[in-house]
Amino acid sequence: MSKTPISTRLGPLRLLGACAGLLLLSACASPPAAPDVALQAAESAISRAEQARVADYASPELGVARDKLTAANAAVLREEMILAHRLAEQARVEAELALARSQATKAKVVNDEMVKSTESLKQEMQRNTGAQQ
Repeated sequence: MSKTPISTRLGPLRLLGACAGLLLLSACASPPAAPDVALQAAESAISRAEQARVADYASPELGVARDKLTAANAAVLREEMILAHRLAEQARVEAELALARSQATKAKVVNDEMVKSTESLKQEMQRNTGAQQ
């Protein structure tokens, strides 16, 4: 067994541990990166909703999405990246909700028209059947 005191043998390990701890602390202290991907996803979702003419059917949700995207961009300027990321995600979800509601409303309109056409055809068939007898 070595006659070197334990404190001498552990010195380099302590130094390594201290350096690792400082590195971790400095990594945690740096501000998070701008949520570019989340902002782009929100912008893309809003763009898709606008192209689908969502404003005709689900305009409140689309307005909320635009407002949250504006707030997210403002948060980036204030360097509040966590808030900016959350607002960008909310904007994306609101835009997707607007698109889904718009599509559901459009589908309901088409369905209602088909039901009305079917009823008209049934009535016409009944009239024609009654006239032939």
